Amino acid sequence: MEETRMQIIKAEKLTDYHHLNLFSISYLDRNRNSRIWHIASRQQVPKCISRQFRIPDGVIIVPYHVEVQKMIVIREFRVALGDYKYGFPAGLIDEGETIEETGIRELKEETGLELIRYTRISPPVFSSTGMTDESVSMAYAECRGEISREGNSSAEDIETFFVSREEAGLLCSDPNLKFDAKAWLALSSFAEAGWTVGPLAR
Repeated sequence: MEETRMQIIKAEKLTDYHHLNLFSISYLDRNRNSRIWHIASRQQVPKCISRQFRIPDGVIIVPYHVEVQKMIVIREFRVALGDYKYGFPAGLIDEGETIEETGIRELKEETGLELIRYTRISPPVFSSTGMTDESVSMAYAECRGEISREGNSSAEDIETFFVSREEAGLLCSDPNLKFDAKAWLALSSFAEAGWTVGPLAR
């Protein structure tokens, strides 16, 4: 007997904001029962309806400073936590912008550093599919220059610092710190293996 698959029926937009909206998703479960699930989306039409999964909403830059030979990490205040979390420079892709252009812009704005080259770019990845269809590409990159906060807006509170492999391990093992999940994985990998990313890949 062929297995019955779950099916998306429709999406109802519940809010009307520029960068983020709440949607009520109607779907059928495996027993063909009607159900409702609420999600947040960066898109005006959620991806479960549009099926536009290939283009990420944003970019996370995983930067390695070639002059200092350490990874760059930021500590940033996040309203959802009411606290500071550790992660990497990141931002949404502006209309008409490429992943590469977004990475260059966001790294400069948030840290003052100059992106030299990309060493690897991931496909869109999802980190919290229970509540959002938001996706990002992880852009591993080499950078240079001096750290600066001149590009930060008044809505940003960002501290940028250099992290060695040993320091990355200590950060990752501290239970009192708050981490972006993807940043924790990248930092943990750096602590174990150093800066060893593969060739540029999309």
